[in-house]
Amino acid sequence: MSAVRAGVVPASRSLLYCAVGALVATGIVGLCLAMFGINRLFAWILLGVAAGIGVGAALFTRDVVELTDHSISVRAPFRAATVPWERVVGGRFTLDEHARWALALDLNGGTSDELVLLSIPPVVGPVSGAYDMRKREQVREIRELLRIKRIPITVLPEIAAALSEHWQIAPPTAR
Repeated sequence: MSAVRAGVVPASRSLLYCAVGALVATGIVGLCLAMFGINRLFAWILLGVAAGIGVGAALFTRDVVELTDHSISVRAPFRAATVPWERVVGGRFTLDEHARWALALDLNGGTSDELVLLSIPPVVGPVSGAYDMRKREQVREIRELLRIKRIPITVLPEIAAALSEHWQIAPPTAR
């Protein structure tokens, strides 16, 4: 099985990445204005915005959890860690503190006892766009990998019912 990409970027890190992008944009605009003058202000603003968006996107892209057959890689822009599958004691699909559905792995030992893989809005209807399609595929891929690894998953009944009814994802079965 190929690697499954997942992960949730916390709000504090999202804010940091956006701030870094804005600082890069401001810095480039200021540098270009200082070096070349105000004559091409619109061009410098476009250049700064493009660079800021590029830096922000690169930071978000680097922040990922990747599940493979051998281990779980947890990466952020300036650090990386590998979690062996032996540390995973179970998974759960529950409501998080923002009333979103969160799929998390429970770990034993180490500094972190939970690894959030997905956080999605509640499913209330069939797939209606690219976002829903991607999230449905992620849930299916993660569910299949956890089934292969024989990791028990606890799913709230209302989440299982909605996934089964709207996204045609069967609830996990005990082996």
